[in-house]
Amino acid sequence: MKDLDALASLVQALEPWRAHLVLIGGWAHRLYRFHPEVNTPLYQPVATRETDVAFSNEAPLDGDIQAALSEAGFTEELTGEHKPPVTHYILANSDSGFYAEFLTPLHGRAIKRSGEQNATMEKAGITAQRIRQLDILLIDPMVINIGPRQGVPLKKPMDIRVPNPVNFMIQKFLIQQDRPPRKQAQDLLYIHDTLEIFGAQLAQLNARWKDIVAPALDAKARATVLKLADKSFATVTDTIREAARIPQDRKLSPEQLQAACELALSKILS
Repeated sequence: MKDLDALASLVQALEPWRAHLVLIGGWAHRLYRFHPEVNTPLYQPVATRETDVAFSNEAPLDGDIQAALSEAGFTEELTGEHKPPVTHYILANSDSGFYAEFLTPLHGRAIKRSGEQNATMEKAGITAQRIRQLDILLIDPMVINIGPRQGVPLKKPMDIRVPNPVNFMIQKFLIQQDRPPRKQAQDLLYIHDTLEIFGAQLAQLNARWKDIVAPALDAKARATVLKLADKSFATVTDTIREAARIPQDRKLSPEQLQAACELALSKILS
């Protein structure tokens, strides 16, 4: 099963809850290409097996999502010692090992007063991981319509929610210190490619930063974003060199990546 076929299986299973769910991570980045007003690049998107599905702690998720996933061919894989355990929902007939995991924001203590880790929660029959710095991805998400016209074999076109591109990029800076070097490099590539896709909309992205995203952050978080956006692309670093080596179907020089991101981010975050 091809990856777009696998995505179709997932979003069809989640259709009753889609108004409260946001696809984040690598699949969100890939779906940006289907927006009708973007520069669709000729190169291939960064491949990912996992589909991260996020929702607010307060989202009214009624019914049984786990049963819907099971009916669509997904099986549960439980890992770790958390209660409830971290759960991956794996599509049985996927050639690429396609799987979904659910995420929700972590607020407050990572360790409860009882000594238990506050790492997961159960809702609507599924288990979600609690993650810090996730809230920003849920603010005013972008809606993208997908269906057969985009190569996604759905019975009918469907609106899918993904993070707004500004929120998507900003969150990469907010989580940077917690990411291993390989993931930091991948995040810089995601930022570069997002800026290319939305390169004709820098003024709109700047307006969104000033009117919606920046006001949603506290002073410390805003300072962190501005500092790391400047620091990450001020010069060509080993992380940038590693990011430029990730694509296999295009020539991307570290200097090109650094200069393009430095210029675009200076206009967006001004």
